[in-house]
Amino acid sequence: MNPVDLTVFVLYFLIILGIGFFFYFRNKGAEEYYIGGRKMGYAHVGLSVVATDVGGGFSIGLGGLGFLMGISGSWMLFTGLLGAWLAAVLLIPRIKNLSTREGFFTMPEVFRYFYDGRVAFLAGIISAIGYVGFSSSQMLAGARLASASFDGMDIQTALYLMAFIIIIYTVMGGIKAVIYTDTFQWILLLGGLIFIGIPVGYFSVGGIDVIRQTVSPEMLSLRNITWQQLVNWGVTILPIWFVGMTLYQRIYATRSEKDAKKAWYLAGILEWPVMAFMGVLLGLFARVAADQGMFAYMGYETAAAMHHEEGLPMLLRTVLPVGLMGLMMSAYFSAIMSTADSCLVAASGNVTTDILGKGLRIRFGRLSDIRVSQIVTLVLGLMAFMLAAVFDTVLQIMLYSYAFMVSALLVPILGGIYWRRSTNTAAWWSMLCGGSLTLLLTFLSDPNLPFEVPFKINMPFGLDPIIFGLTISLAVFVSISLFRPHSNESTDPNRTNNP
Repeated sequence: MNPVDLTVFVLYFLIILGIGFFFYFRNKGAEEYYIGGRKMGYAHVGLSVVATDVGGGFSIGLGGLGFLMGISGSWMLFTGLLGAWLAAVLLIPRIKNLSTREGFFTMPEVFRYFYDGRVAFLAGIISAIGYVGFSSSQMLAGARLASASFDGMDIQTALYLMAFIIIIYTVMGGIKAVIYTDTFQWILLLGGLIFIGIPVGYFSVGGIDVIRQTVSPEMLSLRNITWQQLVNWGVTILPIWFVGMTLYQRIYATRSEKDAKKAWYLAGILEWPVMAFMGVLLGLFARVAADQGMFAYMGYETAAAMHHEEGLPMLLRTVLPVGLMGLMMSAYFSAIMSTADSCLVAASGNVTTDILGKGLRIRFGRLSDIRVSQIVTLVLGLMAFMLAAVFDTVLQIMLYSYAFMVSALLVPILGGIYWRRSTNTAAWWSMLCGGSLTLLLTFLSDPNLPFEVPFKINMPFGLDPIIFGLTISLAVFVSISLFRPHSNESTDPNRTNNP
């Protein structure tokens, strides 16, 4: 990278770390650290929601989809639009005022309210595992971007660098630093894509005529996708809007139910069509550039010789002039940071509040809530780094994490909110069976896992394991609730699912 670009890039990271230090001295307690004092405006929260949900993993992942399948890859984020708007209508009216009245910090505290402490404890473990996986995917996304952008930087060195920056920044700042920098980072990413990445990439590969001549026609069609892929994306991604800890934290952080809804409507529009099409278009341009031999100077004569998620950063490295390269890299790294920090804060909240605090009832003596939260965040960040060192593909880690959380948590959270006959025992076994089956089928069916399993199976009809995990979760939940209707110990008269 040119010294000018490197200077721009370094200045960006210094600004981000400075924001972390600023809030390090301003956070006054756990409520400030995890949910911003419940005083955040809808615009900041809406931008933070989409920055967290799309972030670096989907930014790099969308580029990879555009490289592989063209503009049809944009359908992945259509699930984001549907999920955000459905959550605004179905979830926020039930949760926002309840969270303010009960003083919730985390998503598993909703489970504690509708069920009991044992169910909330298991929900906290599942959520923490999922968000460590999310954090890991962002570290890997940053490492892939850095190794493809900087001469002489291998993927391992880049991973060390990204992990260090993400962990230190998040440990210091908490949720306020996350939300305010998300606003800045998302505006930077949008501006970079609209005014730099898209136009420069388009003209550099030769415009629409050259694109049509280079790639197959289906790459330019929205129909280049199977029904199985649409179902798998929909079932895996859409429900995360109902179980994602990062999203519950932002519902809690808003001033009112009205502000929370406005934030979610804004986030949906920014996911699809805005970010969806920009992400896959840059991936498509990278495919055209690869087929034209534009990356031969880096040792890649054809697209087949490349990892599909490295095409986008290689395109930017090749076509952007001095100065703009630094700005564009900062934009993409901002997307990565915006998701990574949110996921680490979410996992830390689960461990500190739901597992150690209310679950195991551990007391930390003279350590303040802030210090305990920061120590837990540091440990979880190191765990995410170790996981990133094992996997190869950003999107792979993200979708596994989504699938595990959704298959375990979706049915009991909706049952607690909407079904009066839901019970503690039903919620417990539903989570355990749904999450476990999804993990088991994933390990047995995915040929790209970085470790060996005793034998492999083929999933029926090419469907994702999460579909079968959700099915068993629902079956267990309904069966136990119907046949053991008196197993719920809660006597809280304010529970919305009580008769």
